[in-house]
Amino acid sequence: MPMPPQPAFRALSDPTRRSILRLLSEREMSVAEVSQRFDMTRAAVRKHLTILEEGALIRVRRQGRETLNALRPEGLEPVHDWLSFFDRFWDARLDELKTAIETGESGDD
Repeated sequence: MPMPPQPAFRALSDPTRRSILRLLSEREMSVAEVSQRFDMTRAAVRKHLTILEEGALIRVRRQGRETLNALRPEGLEPVHDWLSFFDRFWDARLDELKTAIETGESGDD
């Protein structure tokens, strides 16, 4: 059963969380490492990471005393699936426009 997209959309709605995801796409990082990249407290970064985890967009694991965070690309599937509808919508509309241009049709009947 596919995951509902709402938690992922909530997580992606914030520009800081999108930036964090970009960082985590490069490599696994601790809360401290992520915090160093932003002008905010570790507690604030931890809250962002929690929302990303709730959205199933990151994987969190403990290694000793550290909590390591990594991008979970499959978490973006519900978002991709939802957006793919609009890809198909625009592809169809652009195909119609291309055909109209190629055949010289005008919408001014």
